[in-house]
Amino acid sequence: MSNKAILKWLNNQRKKHFLKVKKINLLKLRKWKFNKKEIYHESKKFFKVVGVRIQSNFYKKKNWDQPIIVQNEIGILGVIKNTKTNKYLLQAKVEPGNINKIQISPTVQATRSNYSRIHGGKNIPYLKYFRKKNKNFSLQTEQAFRYFNKKNSNIISYVSKKINLDDRFRWFSKKEINTLIQKKNLINMDTLSVFSSFIKKKKKDFPLNNKKTIDKWKNYLNKKYFLKNTIINLNLIKNLNLSKKKIFHKSKNYFSVIGIRVKTNKREVSDWDQPIIQGSKMAFAGFIIKKSKNTNHYLCRHILKPGSKASTYTCSVNTSKFIGYKKNNNLTNFQKNLISNYFIKSNVKKVYDNILSDEGGRFYHSQIRYMACELEKKKDIKLPENYIWLSHNQIVDLVKKQKIDIEARLLFGIINFKDTI
Repeated sequence: MSNKAILKWLNNQRKKHFLKVKKINLLKLRKWKFNKKEIYHESKKFFKVVGVRIQSNFYKKKNWDQPIIVQNEIGILGVIKNTKTNKYLLQAKVEPGNINKIQISPTVQATRSNYSRIHGGKNIPYLKYFRKKNKNFSLQTEQAFRYFNKKNSNIISYVSKKINLDDRFRWFSKKEINTLIQKKNLINMDTLSVFSSFIKKKKKDFPLNNKKTIDKWKNYLNKKYFLKNTIINLNLIKNLNLSKKKIFHKSKNYFSVIGIRVKTNKREVSDWDQPIIQGSKMAFAGFIIKKSKNTNHYLCRHILKPGSKASTYTCSVNTSKFIGYKKNNNLTNFQKNLISNYFIKSNVKKVYDNILSDEGGRFYHSQIRYMACELEKKKDIKLPENYIWLSHNQIVDLVKKQKIDIEARLLFGIINFKDTI
């Protein structure tokens, strides 16, 4: 399929898909209960919004409360690959939080409640292919600032026979997908999640830090820093405005919980209400890359998150509020300097620079500017104690162990998309 053919197919899908999203008061959400404790669906499935209380010595702000999504289900993010043509089956899918209505999504993108048809809607197309043995499987974590211990199954399922296609679905080559990754807000983050879970190792990889050094560094930081998270009632969250209309921080910073009413024509259900997270207009995730001994190394940061049980590694810089970053008290001076001296400098080599959307089923018009910059050969950076250089193969190993957070994993997958399976 040529680029012109893809764009023609997409434009055709945009005409066929209808989507109307209206913001409504949380108290008016049909089939949802909103009380002082939580927001939950009357079926007690899908997800709920509760409060979480954080005690930590990792952040400047040592203790805080916030809303968080609890979804005790492992969903399926799955892509079918044809072993004869080496093409991947993706779909044009509408999500209520998408900033541009339609994005290119995995073959299957569904929570357990969705594919179990708790909503009483239609069957999920091609679901059966992800219950067979011929597949690659990787359990990965979701956004741990907004989800509490949430994980999804990332799957690539292999077929060799012809599949009858719904017109929402198309086969894409790796080259075509790589072209789409360069387009603004076109590739769904769950599609990227699947591919980033299966990046292959390099045949030659010469890391700056061996496993012993990394383990010693990690163990030191895990002993020094802690984070304790406790689920609490929504009405107990400090500095939270719990109104009938929406839930938001009194400072009007951070994210809010709003209600939406959705009408569409190409989903399993055509009409529903739900709460959804509304964050800042632009977040940021950036990697500094250094080449040493013909091996790419990524500047990674040790981090603790409110919705995670253990520490993970993230990007060189990661912030939910990129605009006005110099006044962002949640960023360290080192992170601000990385942004000023590398990411927004015009004379620094950019490996990738694009705006992509967060998942539109839970997050409303949420965008992330993903960027990767290459360090000059003779240049080096003096690192704070919670930073380390990790090689390509080391990151691949850490992805398998669920130790790379979703933003870093997605950006790593984007940069190395040609190496996906």
